[in-house]
Amino acid sequence: MEFTVSKADLVRELNLSQGVVEKKTTIPILSNVLLEASGDRLSLTATDLELGIRCATPTKLKSGGAGTIPAKKLLDYVRLLPDGDVNFKFSDNHWATITCGRSRTRIAGMSRESYPELPQMPAPLAQLPIGLLAAMISKTIFAISAEESRFTLNGGLLVLAENAVTLVATDGHRLSLVECENPLGNPVAYKALLPRKAMAELLKLASDAEDKSAAVDFAGDDNHLFFQLGSRMLISRKLTGNFPDYERVLPKGHAYSVELDREEFRAAIERVSQFADERSRAIKVRFADNEATIHSSLSESGESEESLAVEYGGPTVEIGFNAQYLLEFLRAVPEAKVAFHFKDAQSAGELTPAGEGVDYKYRYVVMPMRI
Repeated sequence: MEFTVSKADLVRELNLSQGVVEKKTTIPILSNVLLEASGDRLSLTATDLELGIRCATPTKLKSGGAGTIPAKKLLDYVRLLPDGDVNFKFSDNHWATITCGRSRTRIAGMSRESYPELPQMPAPLAQLPIGLLAAMISKTIFAISAEESRFTLNGGLLVLAENAVTLVATDGHRLSLVECENPLGNPVAYKALLPRKAMAELLKLASDAEDKSAAVDFAGDDNHLFFQLGSRMLISRKLTGNFPDYERVLPKGHAYSVELDREEFRAAIERVSQFADERSRAIKVRFADNEATIHSSLSESGESEESLAVEYGGPTVEIGFNAQYLLEFLRAVPEAKVAFHFKDAQSAGELTPAGEGVDYKYRYVVMPMRI
């Protein structure tokens, strides 16, 4: 196999493979990227058996074929080459010779025969604008559980209905739900558990997409989920098991609601939480007489309190929260105003975007803490 490819194109596609390639694998070939050249296209494939990505880039072909090279070593080296064309030539012993200008390097590869086959994508179930999908992921991914033992919470629940898409994530202490209209429509109703790593890779695909309104073809089979965006396809194993009945967790109503300036609220929490316990990150939020007060204290290092002017005439209510949970919502929501819904110190609080022009549903439910 011998081909020539643009350095800039190769670096861009190799960058996308890095999050998928297995770093500490007991199967050495999973550290490699599979290069397949035919016609005028070079296809690059990476997988860790849970997640796979296949990209393509234009190439000038001398002779077709396939081979595998260590993915990180290849990217680290090609990135340092001068801009221009890079020539690859694979020999029968699986070594690759890389030539660019006056640079010539040989890298030991491995046989393509032992590289795992990725499943074929079935017929698409729906089309989703990549910008919409990325916005939904960025509003939920932080609420996914990091505890591997709770594997059904290690991803988000993707729900397709007739004209809407819903994504839900929870770690048992908070729940993030976002529901948007899909302008492209959904021909079928569908539910699947999408792993966190796949969601993170979709964010990378979105950030690299020039057209944020470009459609992703979405498909699923018994074990896998497929996302095709142009010449790039992400394949993820489904998470198995049952996601919690999130609709039972969502509060049916709240006694009180307060509207806050998002940026002002976020900055106040960031400052006050400097004096919160490092493990629990506990702060107190108190609402009373047109004022919201945020307070934290550590006996050994000090205390901090900030107050914000709000419109509130109900009884004094003080609730303990993990500051990090509140901050992650406030950094993810784009609206200038947010609404804080609450009942009492024992009930979950809920944050939602507020103000004019909010054309989607975003509910963030946080359990209170005893402080």
